[in-house]
Amino acid sequence: MTTARPGLDPELRQLLADMPLVSRLDPETLAQLRRLPSTPVDSLLAHHQADRRDVTVRAEDGAPIPLSVFSPVNDGRTTPAPCVYWMHGGGMVMGDRFSQIDIPLEWLDRFGAVVVSVDYRLAPEATGTTLVDDCYQGLLWVAEHAAELGIDPTRIVVAGASAGGGLAAGVTLLARDLGTPAIAAQMLICPMLDHRNTSTSSRQYAGDPGVWTRETNEFAWRCVLGGRTGDEIPAYVSPALADDLAGLPTTYIDTGSAEVFRDEDADYATRIWAAGGQAELHVWAGGFHGFDALYPQANLSVTARRTRSDWLTRVLPPAPAA
Repeated sequence: MTTARPGLDPELRQLLADMPLVSRLDPETLAQLRRLPSTPVDSLLAHHQADRRDVTVRAEDGAPIPLSVFSPVNDGRTTPAPCVYWMHGGGMVMGDRFSQIDIPLEWLDRFGAVVVSVDYRLAPEATGTTLVDDCYQGLLWVAEHAAELGIDPTRIVVAGASAGGGLAAGVTLLARDLGTPAIAAQMLICPMLDHRNTSTSSRQYAGDPGVWTRETNEFAWRCVLGGRTGDEIPAYVSPALADDLAGLPTTYIDTGSAEVFRDEDADYATRIWAAGGQAELHVWAGGFHGFDALYPQANLSVTARRTRSDWLTRVLPPAPAA
C-alpha cells in the first residue's frame, strides 16, 4: 500500500525530473560520491567581495581540523563583524567545508559577516561524538580568536544544512551544557536531528528514489553510530534525544513539506517552545530535501533564502558603538 504524501512544488518537480536520484546508499555508492569534485570555491568567490584564509586547529585527540575563514574585503569599517560558523551537509558521510558554502556567503555580502566553515571528520571512519566534537573545537577556536578575526563574540551564529544542521544543533547543546562559547543564534536548515527514523515523514519518503530517502538516512546513521544503541547514543549526536531544550539561543528551523526530516524538525521547534525558548519554524510547501541548495534560483528557494536573511536581520544584536 502506497503512503500518501505531499506533492512537490510544480517548479521544483520539473527541475528535479532531470536529476539522477537514488533510493539507498551503500559503501560502494558512497565511495563513488566521495570521488565527485568538491565545490569550486575559487570561482564562487569571484562573485563575492571576500578574502579567504585557511587554518588548521586540533581536535582533542590531536587530529587536524581544517577551517576556512571568509572575510569581507576591508572596506574601512572598524566595528567588529558578526560571524556565521558553518557546518556542511552530506549525511555526515560526505561533503567538505565548501559544500553549500554559497548559503552563508550570502550573509557575508548582506551583513558583512565573517563566515567560518569547518571540515569535520566523516563517518564511518569517524563515529559517535567525534564529528560534533570536531565542530565544537573549531567553534572554540573562532571564539578565542574573535579579535584577530574581526569578529564580535556576542554575534556568533551557528548554522548548517542537513547533516550540518544536526551538527549545529549538537554543538549548540554542547556549548550550552559546557557554558562556552556564547552563541547568539542557531540556524538549522532542514536539519538531520533524529537517528530513530520513525516519523510519519520518514515513512512517507521511503522506497522510491529521492534526494534523501528513509533508506539513505538509515545508512548514514548506521555509519555515524558505529554500532551504538540505546543509552550509548548521546543527544549531542542525535539532538532529538535531548531531554531538555531550555536555555538554547534563539533558533531558526526550516524544512520542506515533502522530505524525510519534516516531522523531526517541526517537533524540535515545538519542544523549544515548550521549554520556554524562542524558535521560528518554516515548512516550505512542496519543498524536497535541500531544494534551495540544489536549485537556488527557483521561486521557492529564493523565498526561503530571503526569509532566513530577514530573520538574521531581526535577531542579530546591533554592532556595538565605535
